[in-house]
Amino acid sequence: MKLHIQHGHLIDPANGIDAPHDVFIDSGIIVGIGQQPDGFDDARVFDATGLIVAPGLVDLSVRLREPGYEYKATLESEMQAALQGGVTSLVCPPDTDPVLDEPGLVEMLKHRARILNQSHVYPLGALTRGLKGHALSEMFELTEAGCIGFSQADEPILDTNVLLRALQYAQTFGYTVWLRPQDPHLGIHGIAHSGPIASRLGLSGVPVMAETIALQTIFELVRATRARVHLCRISSAAGIELVRAAKKEGLPVTCDVGAHYLHLTDLDIGFFDSNARLSPPLRSQRDRDALRAGLLDGTVDAICSDHAPVDDDEKLMPFGEASPGATGLELLLSLALKWADEDIGPKAGAVSRALAKVTVDAARVAGLPAGQLGVGSIADLCLFDPAARWKVEASALASQGKHTPFLGYELGACVMATVVSGRLAYLRHPHGA
Repeated sequence: MKLHIQHGHLIDPANGIDAPHDVFIDSGIIVGIGQQPDGFDDARVFDATGLIVAPGLVDLSVRLREPGYEYKATLESEMQAALQGGVTSLVCPPDTDPVLDEPGLVEMLKHRARILNQSHVYPLGALTRGLKGHALSEMFELTEAGCIGFSQADEPILDTNVLLRALQYAQTFGYTVWLRPQDPHLGIHGIAHSGPIASRLGLSGVPVMAETIALQTIFELVRATRARVHLCRISSAAGIELVRAAKKEGLPVTCDVGAHYLHLTDLDIGFFDSNARLSPPLRSQRDRDALRAGLLDGTVDAICSDHAPVDDDEKLMPFGEASPGATGLELLLSLALKWADEDIGPKAGAVSRALAKVTVDAARVAGLPAGQLGVGSIADLCLFDPAARWKVEASALASQGKHTPFLGYELGACVMATVVSGRLAYLRHPHGA
């Protein structure tokens, strides 16, 4: 099928494009930018007047909840949420039930995603069997089955020898290990950032040093092994400073932040709002500001949604008993652009810098063939109205998880259409011929 997207403003950070251009797509591939290729006719025309045409978003942390947690969300609901959020490629952690530690389970998930024919799904395999932190998983077989890296999700490894062996093995074969830095003992029962807010509310705390001690350990092991490590969901100013120093030293590490953490602090817990129960916890304003500064100077490589849908039974509870997590797929674009608007302002290239963190930079972290719109690349696109405003309401979310601390907020930038492999997979309303 041929698709001609006309009259749109193309922003492609990977190729340095920020100007009005038509896009020409044939058989799922971009065959022309600006100039119509020879022999390109009989195409479906999409009028993108007033819209920004961008690469499809790449989300580095999306819990699809399948298999095992279908009561929280289904593959169908979360893939629809991805399309509604302009996300065309997503990475899912291995903490399903059963855990993604067997090639057959990975192949089944990939098969289910292919049948739905929506966004591209890239699983992370379990770093250790059952995420128990003891025996290493069969990384080679999992890679053959389609895993792009290996992770413990939110399960820490108690034995540092096991993590050392995992990194040695991963370095030998060129695999990337995705780790969330958290000490397995400090703050293990904490539910809020250690500080005056938690003390005032009587909530047990998670200290910043739970993150920094884990980072120091990871960096020592990376120095010894030279394994490539991606650090998931850095949450503190001290953590950002350690990552900055590690990168300056030349260690092969990258990191991301969750979009929620760029805008909210522990003050947003308010009167025990369980929608603000997240993991890692929302931290102080100083920490939030440091995350934003890390994005500006390149210390932080990507913004992810940290999408973790939770059902009513586990969320509509007292703060301390509620399950951590929030829906985020449909908010990722708006929250990334909100950061750029507030920290960069109306400067030329501000939108492009925000989009880079959720497209080409995220794709580079994960090693994916995505996040850019060069001729010859896969035609994954997000078309959005930068002037539109939309209110975050549970009824408007396609995700089965309706809980987010941004409920009631009005956000900018509304996704009008999503193209996956050249197919118009989502259309907010008729906007073309």
